[in-house]
Amino acid sequence: MSLYPVMPGAGDGFAECGLMVAVRLSDVASPLRDGRPLGPGSMSALVVGGTGRIRSGDVLVFCKVAAIAPAVVRRDGRVQAAGSPACHATLGPLEEWLEDWAGPGVIEGIAGQAVLDARFVKGERERLLTRAFMIRVIVLMTLAPEAGLREAVLALAGDLAGVPWARPWRAASERALGDWRNALGPGPLEELLGIAAEASRREHEARDWREAAAGRLTVCSLDGTLIRVPDTPANREAFGSTGTGDGSSPFPQLRVLPLNNVPTRALLGMTHGPSGGGAGKAAGEQRLLDEAMEKYPRLFTKGRLWIADRNFPGAARLARLIARTHVLIRLKSDIPLKRVSPILADGSYLADLSGDGLTVRVRVIEYDVTVEGQEVPEMLCLVTDLDDIGEYPAAQLAALYKWRWNGSETALREAKESLDGAGPGTGPMLRSGSPALVRQELAAWAAATEMTRGVARDAAAAAAPARKGRRAGQPVRPREISHARAHRAVTAAIRTGRSYYKDLTSEIAKYRTVVDRNRHRARKSKSPSSFAHATAKDTRTRIAPAVITMANAPA
Repeated sequence: MSLYPVMPGAGDGFAECGLMVAVRLSDVASPLRDGRPLGPGSMSALVVGGTGRIRSGDVLVFCKVAAIAPAVVRRDGRVQAAGSPACHATLGPLEEWLEDWAGPGVIEGIAGQAVLDARFVKGERERLLTRAFMIRVIVLMTLAPEAGLREAVLALAGDLAGVPWARPWRAASERALGDWRNALGPGPLEELLGIAAEASRREHEARDWREAAAGRLTVCSLDGTLIRVPDTPANREAFGSTGTGDGSSPFPQLRVLPLNNVPTRALLGMTHGPSGGGAGKAAGEQRLLDEAMEKYPRLFTKGRLWIADRNFPGAARLARLIARTHVLIRLKSDIPLKRVSPILADGSYLADLSGDGLTVRVRVIEYDVTVEGQEVPEMLCLVTDLDDIGEYPAAQLAALYKWRWNGSETALREAKESLDGAGPGTGPMLRSGSPALVRQELAAWAAATEMTRGVARDAAAAAAPARKGRRAGQPVRPREISHARAHRAVTAAIRTGRSYYKDLTSEIAKYRTVVDRNRHRARKSKSPSSFAHATAKDTRTRIAPAVITMANAPA
């Protein structure tokens, strides 16, 4: 008889290779010395006797590998495993993508540096829970908003919960899990978000995902959003709420500014803060942009073009942006521009934008957008620092601006899919009752969403082109992969303990969304409204290409 090891010297990683063990039924036996059958309370594994070569017709037991752990053999013959699920559970495909681009042992490294708040957990005895395990639980919690913390623990443990551990393991209570959340604080999850965003930046440097055309520049976008949080005194004091400014809104709100890659919707960075209260949306988002420029110097470089909507201009801020990077920003109609050049050959012109005690020279692009059946065209005014009309024609930049919706609006809509109550006028989107835990949950949600998108991008990179249709024979783009399908596939893989990464990404790649359908609505409605005034005429969808017409003819 000659048998060969599958993976000589393999450690715990063997459990993640997706293999199964086939053993003849006649070779499986109880290790108990008295020979009694194993029962639910025996807490022992079966053992395998001397095996011979398997032949056709043999009755086999197919065993899924759940864990590789040192054996603990009791006096009565029971065979158990040292350790606990908290030492073996992982986030499966999410961590595989993360470690591909950020190096091995990311979560363990974060956990090793985490200091627990001794007011809640001393952390001296880590059996039911560990720092790394709890970080993973919090991430998984944000992917399954319908599940409680204890349910997230059971889902993360998966088949590991059934292993006969030498020290019995059970899911910790909700109170203990709450204490661990408080003890960890926001720091470890915010560090994980930073590493995931940096991993995405590295991936985009290694892979050419550029689809939106802007010469040699990488096109990115930024736009803010509000996240409702539970109405507790601490949350209301820390975050405030928008509206009338008197604090009467039903829920406190957290303002978030994601920084996204436009074609892939990848999250490259994120800042957050209070809603802004009576100061309004523009002031809140401008403050977050100022913070982002200081926090992410690697993102605001001359190799990028940032697309933004109307809430961000201001002469001083625009000057700081232009000194570091390139911009394409829509301007509000009440901001004055002083034209300082004739109309250029492409219909654009140079102008001075003044304010905050200084003047910034910009190039202005004015154009109309019409859609078949639309009664009134929409005038748009963009400003940019790109003044080379040969390399960056006005019509090309005007067509590029629509990508802001893909990079920011659609990306936010997809990301909020895993938040509870993300529609207008419903309850809080997060579950945390204190500002520190809101920060923790927000970072975990953003990290989980970006790691899921990373898995979907791997699926796009490995996907076979369509055989027919308008994309036949062309490479699959990340935005064609269904984010909802990727989210469900990833959470299912974590719950069942399956980690066949190539098979998983191949399955995800089968579900693609149809993009570039030229769908337009008469008014910008992010979600359907149930109010009586929202008639079919207000929200009807038109299927027609948008036609761009430059507003100025060259002299």
